[in-house]
Amino acid sequence: MKKLKGSFLGFLCIGLLLVQCKETPKPNIWEAFDEKFLLEKSATHKNNRMQFKRILSQHRDREAIWGSLEAEIQAFDSNRYESLKPLILEKDIPSLQRSVASGQMTYEELTLFYLTRIYRYENDPEQFLNAIIALHPKAVEEARARDRQAQEVDPYSLYGIPILLKDNINVSGLATTAGAAALASNEAPDAFITQKLKTAGAVILGKTNLSEWAYYFCSGCPLGYSALGGQTLNPYGRMRFETGGSSSGSGVATTANYGAVTLGSETSGSILSPSGKNGVVGLKPTIGRVSRSGIVPISSSLDTAGPITKNVVDALIVFNAIQGNDPDDPLALPGDTLSIPKSLPDDLNGKRIGYFKSFTQDSLYARAVQELSDLGASLIEIEGPEVNTQGFGTLLDVDMKSDLPQYLKRYAGSEVAVQSVVDVLRFNDRDSLLHAPYGQGVFKGIVADTTSEEAFQELKMRLMSEGKRYFQTPMKAHQLDAVISIDNYTAGYAALAHYPALAVPMGIKASGEPSDLVFIAPSSQEALLFHLGVVYEQRTQHRQAPPLD
Repeated sequence: MKKLKGSFLGFLCIGLLLVQCKETPKPNIWEAFDEKFLLEKSATHKNNRMQFKRILSQHRDREAIWGSLEAEIQAFDSNRYESLKPLILEKDIPSLQRSVASGQMTYEELTLFYLTRIYRYENDPEQFLNAIIALHPKAVEEARARDRQAQEVDPYSLYGIPILLKDNINVSGLATTAGAAALASNEAPDAFITQKLKTAGAVILGKTNLSEWAYYFCSGCPLGYSALGGQTLNPYGRMRFETGGSSSGSGVATTANYGAVTLGSETSGSILSPSGKNGVVGLKPTIGRVSRSGIVPISSSLDTAGPITKNVVDALIVFNAIQGNDPDDPLALPGDTLSIPKSLPDDLNGKRIGYFKSFTQDSLYARAVQELSDLGASLIEIEGPEVNTQGFGTLLDVDMKSDLPQYLKRYAGSEVAVQSVVDVLRFNDRDSLLHAPYGQGVFKGIVADTTSEEAFQELKMRLMSEGKRYFQTPMKAHQLDAVISIDNYTAGYAALAHYPALAVPMGIKASGEPSDLVFIAPSSQEALLFHLGVVYEQRTQHRQAPPLD
């Protein structure tokens, strides 16, 4: 409320409280916005990747995000939105479920809260994050159905919980675009993991923005930019810090409390990177534990999907819901439901964890080493061996040249006209400033590659062996259970080794930028990672939400 000097109404408001003085704000309505001043501001950024050419999408009106949901969002009571904040913001899934079970809120209200929050921030020129690329038109309808059907709901389930999916994961009723104009009409059936989410009773809230084509498209371009979604911005510093990529929108949406949880995907660092940059939890599962069918690919050798959440327990709940043996995934592994700790394990006694000597120059990492030691773990200083990862880009090039056409043939919608990487290049060349303002350097490299099948198989075997050797050498020498890293520093090695990795917030740097501690263990050791992660998280409580209300 503005200060009213000498105003009788002002005295009533302050002293007597006989009237409601503060108008509860209604959601903003997007107005014409000139991004020129933001682009000028970014032009002097010391990080070349943050010298933006685009902020807003040039392909679609912002109103297209809300569609038919706008009327329901506008009708949602503003006072109710405010009263729900203590029940929803920063809460884990079990807490949300208990609030519904106790009658303090409904799944419909939970869904409308997130939709309203997205609408308010994404319509504010001073706070929008470009984290959302689409909202599901039936999200509220699905939530109402969950309310009608709910009986005794397990608090550790996804039933009725709104979830956002990275926009390279097929969801019926929404286009799956990978952020690319060439896939704007790609309305395809549910991916295998989307079906798993629906079976668990989750409410599909919408799609998150991403680095276009999962950041395997342009060379040196900004993290979090896509033609259809615009430039994703980091709420800890909208024009100061990178969002990480390629699951940029999923990381930002999670930390901004745009949904209860999100899904991302990773080839090499695409979950770990945005989790660290946004101070949230991210799981990169063992390759094959989570289906890849119905997801726009980079590499069938390395791709996986995984959860991005505000806490470790939620990541475990989502992982349990989405894992499973997909007959259409050639690398599928049997999925075993992991037990969820109903109480916090006491300590990490008996666990042997390796830490990289060179990383201790990072003060947060050095602190984490001490914290883990204080929790009972044995911390052993290690150095990664010299390994030969030359040809990593060639592995991705050859895979994508083959895997993208397979996705377009088997899993894309019938309206999609492109059938290959070459087709996408030609499509973008029709208006390169609109479709590809940062160029198509990576895609051009894919087309130019001439690696033979025999050479490719030899290369893949060598790279995967080297990735495993990077971890196995110190782990065998010191009988380690796991190693710890920072953000996506060792993500490439974990990708090649098919080792799972769990990122957990380890604090905020002096600059104000978050960072994550990453636990890495041998294949199919997700249960160990969750044990390490939940103890570290709960004993340290390093996550700090961004400066949003």
